[in-house]
Amino acid sequence: MNRIVPLILAVALFMEQMDSTVIATSLPAIAADLETNPIALKLALTSYLVALAIFIPASGWMADRFGPRRIFMIAIGVFMIGSLMCAMADSLSSFVVSRFIQGMGGSMMTPVARLVLVRATERNRLIEAMAWLTVPALMGPMVGPPIGGFLTTFVSWHWIFLVNIPIGLIGIALSRIFLPVIPPQANGSFDSIGFIFSGLAASGIVFGLSVISLPALPTIYGIIAMAVGTICIGLYYLHAKRQKNPVLDLTLFAIPTFRASILSASFARFGIGATPFLLPLMLQIGFGLTAFQSGMVTFVGAIGAIAMKFLTARIYARFGFKNVLITTIALSAFSLWVMSTFSPVMPFAAIYSILFLTGVFRSVMFTGMNALVFADIEPDKAGPATAITAVFQQVSLALGVAIAGLMVEASLKLQGGELGLASFQFAFFAVSIIAFLGIFPMLRLNKNAGNSVSGHGLDRIKRSEQDA
Repeated sequence: MNRIVPLILAVALFMEQMDSTVIATSLPAIAADLETNPIALKLALTSYLVALAIFIPASGWMADRFGPRRIFMIAIGVFMIGSLMCAMADSLSSFVVSRFIQGMGGSMMTPVARLVLVRATERNRLIEAMAWLTVPALMGPMVGPPIGGFLTTFVSWHWIFLVNIPIGLIGIALSRIFLPVIPPQANGSFDSIGFIFSGLAASGIVFGLSVISLPALPTIYGIIAMAVGTICIGLYYLHAKRQKNPVLDLTLFAIPTFRASILSASFARFGIGATPFLLPLMLQIGFGLTAFQSGMVTFVGAIGAIAMKFLTARIYARFGFKNVLITTIALSAFSLWVMSTFSPVMPFAAIYSILFLTGVFRSVMFTGMNALVFADIEPDKAGPATAITAVFQQVSLALGVAIAGLMVEASLKLQGGELGLASFQFAFFAVSIIAFLGIFPMLRLNKNAGNSVSGHGLDRIKRSEQDA
């Protein structure tokens, strides 16, 4: 495997993942310049997520039809255009539209990058390659807030978006030079009706959850959007059963490794979505830290994720997918429970250690899940598989933020009083229970599931064949 390939893809994904959270700490400064209020500006966060939800289902078909390398470079270009428009925005409406365009580019970068990696990598090297993609996915939400706070405080919020331009240009140039040219393949006509239903379903749920958790609009709009999204899920299911080449191929869920990976990852991502929302607020409101200080604390988890990158493939080769994933899901859920015990009297050394280990567990867990999902997927189904994976990823992340917000609100109503440390502790406890549910889909897997990818047990099999 040419390591420059996953590195190029990882840098692009880091840019996309970071931008999905980077403006969170910069909302007051941006709102002041645009002459609006921070609550209204949260529509920009929502528009980005909605764009992801709408266009991700089409990513697999487009990559297959026009070639993944070409679509990946176009996606970076669209992301750059959206970034430049964000920096130049002079009103709330123009900023929201700019973020939507940025989300259009981001919607293609993640699934298409995963598709390029799957098709350019031998199965027995897939875990090692996926480790490079897992790190930016974990680092982005963690480093976004401190970087956003630093640039806003010491330079200007415009540079949050302008830094994407040189990074994007380098990414396009390196992609053109180093990414393999994977020829397009015939994949039938585009499922436009399915695209409409899936787009309404995913965007309705994501928009609804975003409005409920980030109330820039009345809550009733979020409830209506979720109802529309839920109805469209049913309509899409009925449509997909009759469609030869649906935009999201639901028959892939008949594959045990694919099904278990998607379901377990969805539960586990509740914690990934909730942590960047809960932890900075807990540190600022409960501990009295500044936004920048809290961002530097959360960054420790990213260090843990990077530390495990070189060991993950060996761990899965030694113990196998099922054993490692069950263990890391449990440990990741346990780490969320431990966060519910954080308090100002706890030594920061202990907090840093817990966050570091959380990054370690999540890095190993999601690297394995991202590889296992393709373990039994035929090459011609890799495109649809990446699209489904990306849709569930965005919906589960949004659901994690929404559940965290609802748990904070529930705690306030149960305990009364003002927002304080106890509300965030309660939310972390609730999210940890949900994340733990990710174990159950893995328990049903065969113990040898994905061995052709992990390499677990293959040496023993070879020895047995030689002895025979």
